[in-house]
Amino acid sequence: MSQPGPRIAVLNYHMSNLRSATKALELLGADVRVAQSPEQAHGADGIVVPGVGHFGPAMERIRSQGLDGVARAAAAEGVPLLGICLGLQLLFDSSEESPGVTGLGLIPGEVRRLVTDRKLPQIGWNRVAWRADSVLVPPEPEASASTYYFVHTYSVVPTDPDHVLGTVRYGGEFVAAAQSGHVAGVQFHPEKSSRAGLALLRRWLASVPRRAEITRR
Repeated sequence: MSQPGPRIAVLNYHMSNLRSATKALELLGADVRVAQSPEQAHGADGIVVPGVGHFGPAMERIRSQGLDGVARAAAAEGVPLLGICLGLQLLFDSSEESPGVTGLGLIPGEVRRLVTDRKLPQIGWNRVAWRADSVLVPPEPEASASTYYFVHTYSVVPTDPDHVLGTVRYGGEFVAAAQSGHVAGVQFHPEKSSRAGLALLRRWLASVPRRAEITRR
């Protein structure tokens, strides 16, 4: 009998690509629980923060449901956390989209509006220039051949360039993926990015240790 997949809590703050994200994770064998409260996320092996929409209202809902504590506790305990699209942006300190609103602060830096002569938001498929060592980064030749689906007007700007996993060009160069320790995220939608996106999620799930293994470290 095969070992069950990791227990993944997908945070539901009612502003996200919840259905597509959970379906993709379940397809890959994860034991998915949709968490609207800290209690529902308790004991998860990994945390996913999906997201679609505006930075400010998203952080307001996350805080009102106590899910900010879930994300921060995961980061402090070494539990893998993956942000998707707006979920990546929420991992940072602040955003130009919502001045004065504090993000989760799990990756130092800010979120800025794309500076480009091309149409915004960026909607469509784009190739990522991967440039760091991470489970999110595909091996060659997949890395050079794969494209991913983007829908965004803002992108993250990590304070530490070493936290940048990959970039994308859209009239300029912007961060497509970032990571600090066990906290990582992608600006694109892997659950909507066909084989390349599912392969990325599969690699991330394969890297998620069981909670018992984390506590023994």
